[in-house]
Amino acid sequence: MTATPYSFLARSLHRRAFLIGAASIAALSTAAGLNPAFAQRRGDRGPDEVSVDALMKPGALPELVVGKADAPVTIVEYASMTCGHCAAFHNTVYPALKEKYIDTGKVRFIMREFPLDNLAAAASMLARCAGGDATQAMISALFKTQDKWAFVRGNPVPELFKIAQQAGFTQERFDTCLKDNTTLDHMISARQRASDEFGVNATPTFFINGKRLRGRSDSIESFDQALAPFLGG
Repeated sequence: MTATPYSFLARSLHRRAFLIGAASIAALSTAAGLNPAFAQRRGDRGPDEVSVDALMKPGALPELVVGKADAPVTIVEYASMTCGHCAAFHNTVYPALKEKYIDTGKVRFIMREFPLDNLAAAASMLARCAGGDATQAMISALFKTQDKWAFVRGNPVPELFKIAQQAGFTQERFDTCLKDNTTLDHMISARQRASDEFGVNATPTFFINGKRLRGRSDSIESFDQALAPFLGG
């Protein structure tokens, strides 16, 4: 049987000893790593604060940035596309955060991939492949439809392709994106660096001007409180 692009990705991740997974999409769709309970790894260890210079050091992948470059506060989020808590943040809290702080020039927001499984890596690769403003739009679409592709039994590829089609993907472009070893390698390296240097061990993890956000991140009030010291509130 000819390998699908996604099974190629799964084997590639497995070969790098990156994540526990299977070499076929059928196995991946029913693996423990793809159920909601595992989508966010529990634990909030790691340093309370990290060096801003180290945190903002450019990596091999372009940053996924929203907001003004000269904003007084930078929020860095480490997220997995199959993390239910990440989806909840992006679907319910991020719109208010954007309106209140990002669009007003107070906050610059950077999302960095920390894929918890093979499917999350595939979704992130597709979003990056969309390019430009379409990348942010696709991230939003993937989080909004997460229940349709991340936690389903069977083959998640058809649903992913439907989302990609809305961003203008052809079948050929879709398949090519899932075989992009360079992006995959950079994503794996960035994930390892986040773990080794900044103690990221759960998603979502947020750093606000280098200070780790502890506790809940499921309401705009949590961010109001965390941002106040940096904004003179």
